[in-house]
Amino acid sequence: MLIQVVRSKIHRVTVTQADLNYIGSIAIDEDLIEASGMVEGEKVQILNINNGERFETYIIKGERGSGTITLNGPAARRVAVGDIIIVVAYGYMDLEEAKTFKPTLVFPNTKTNKLD
Repeated sequence: MLIQVVRSKIHRVTVTQADLNYIGSIAIDEDLIEASGMVEGEKVQILNINNGERFETYIIKGERGSGTITLNGPAARRVAVGDIIIVVAYGYMDLEEAKTFKPTLVFPNTKTNKLD
């Protein structure tokens, strides 16, 4: 049996832009994508600490070193610039592997969205 578990998490980043007129997705600074082990195109869950919203979208690369966290398209309605969010990626694994698996957790500076 396979179960779904947290694979990686970018914990507490600040939304820098919300662009309703973009097709969709979340643009994340490429440094954060790499540090978390996430990949462009991967489905992620967004948890908005400010308003309690939980929704899914997919990752696109933001400019490396920019600290960008941009919610696009319909997701832009679920956040406000300045909101603090958590980005979570999940993976499937068998029960025995899940018992010992340790997810990758990234804790950027919430003011800059960069790794210190």
